[in-house]
Amino acid sequence: MTQLDQRPWSCDSFVVLPAATADGSMLLGKNSDRPVNEAQPLRYVSARAPERGDRIRLAYVEIADDCETLAHVGASPYWCWGHELGLNERGVAIGNEALFTRDLARNQHAARAGASPEPGILGMELLRLGLERGRTAVEAMEAMIALLERHGQWGAGVPGASSADGAYDNSYLIADRSEAWVLETSGRRWIAARVRDSSWSVSNQATIRSEWDRASDDIADHARDAGWWGDESGGRFDFAAAYTDPHVPLQVSHIRLQRSRQLLRDATHGAGVDVAAARSVLRDHLEGTFLEGPYFNAARPDFLTLCMHSHPSGFTWGNTASSGVFVLPADNRPPHLWWAAATPCTSVYVPVFVGNLPEVLGHTGTPRPPSYNPEHAPDDVPVEGSYWWTFQQLLEAVKEDALGSAFVDRQPQVRAAFDPLETAWRAELDDLLEGAADPELLAAFTRQCVEQALATANGLLDRFAST
Repeated sequence: MTQLDQRPWSCDSFVVLPAATADGSMLLGKNSDRPVNEAQPLRYVSARAPERGDRIRLAYVEIADDCETLAHVGASPYWCWGHELGLNERGVAIGNEALFTRDLARNQHAARAGASPEPGILGMELLRLGLERGRTAVEAMEAMIALLERHGQWGAGVPGASSADGAYDNSYLIADRSEAWVLETSGRRWIAARVRDSSWSVSNQATIRSEWDRASDDIADHARDAGWWGDESGGRFDFAAAYTDPHVPLQVSHIRLQRSRQLLRDATHGAGVDVAAARSVLRDHLEGTFLEGPYFNAARPDFLTLCMHSHPSGFTWGNTASSGVFVLPADNRPPHLWWAAATPCTSVYVPVFVGNLPEVLGHTGTPRPPSYNPEHAPDDVPVEGSYWWTFQQLLEAVKEDALGSAFVDRQPQVRAAFDPLETAWRAELDDLLEGAADPELLAAFTRQCVEQALATANGLLDRFAST
């Protein structure tokens, strides 16, 4: 099985409500898992005030650019207008996941039979549009819902794949300082639940069942008409039971989903979840569990883990391409993102604020034109002066070869170099935020951290090259 033949199995996100965090901030975490060598830079997008009649050309459709937008930062595949994860200037953070629904399966069958569905918005594009148009989590969600109902979702979310092979429906975690929502979609339909538990995790399967707050008017009728849900089922409509494609196995997502929930439950005991605990969830390879057998190597995984690595057999479809922990304080401290390029277990989280970023964070080997159709996107290539490619090359050096032969020895050396930096930066940032949180000082702090991260990564690359 080639990588292109596989479904995009991965991505994991979670949210922790303020009552369960160490400092009363909302926390949102996201691992973006993508094909190997699909660069995912981090960019700042400034606010804009479109003129009457302006349009936005997306990968497959063109939509009206009909409202003022919010500035934001977002991590995006090199070819994509949209984002995998992002944070706007009003403190709204969003992460998305691929969902495999019965509507998707029906559309894929039609496309392979020569009756391709009408093109729509990609999930990553919808995420960015929510960030641009939402001053709160609810406002972002409502903007996304309106666009989904109008334009639908259909198209390849994977470069080089056809729509039939690379399309997927989407779920989202959407949070601001005070509340968080889960939004799960199937074609043009959607269902949403406000998070009331101390934490919520999502992966590549529907998590909303019979407890939900808002939904498409015909969410149940559509399922009944299609024969996916019968009145004899009794009780309130169950979205996951009705819409999940029964031909897609859930074990690859269910283990990660349950592991995330377990780690968050454990972390809520005591002082509450902090940024360090959130990072440890995103770096997890099921260490310390019965699955860590004598032959386990996280860089040659026999199952998909929260921090994902490619397997030479093609069992996994890629690597974690970037990882983020969003901190949305309840007080007047500015919202921010701790962001790691490539696999977080071999990378370092740098603090980022919504504002101009160091240019090195946004560099890729292939410049992105105004719109790429992902089906024809050229491969990205390594390039000097790219933060993302530096950390992707560090991952490869830590592995040494496709079998990950050096990973067990070298990955602890990476952590010994990076963990003290994360600890020191967190302490420095706490001191900075106690003051007026001047945007220029915060931007300078981000630059300082990025420079230290690059210097440390390049030192590790030199060390591994000489051994």
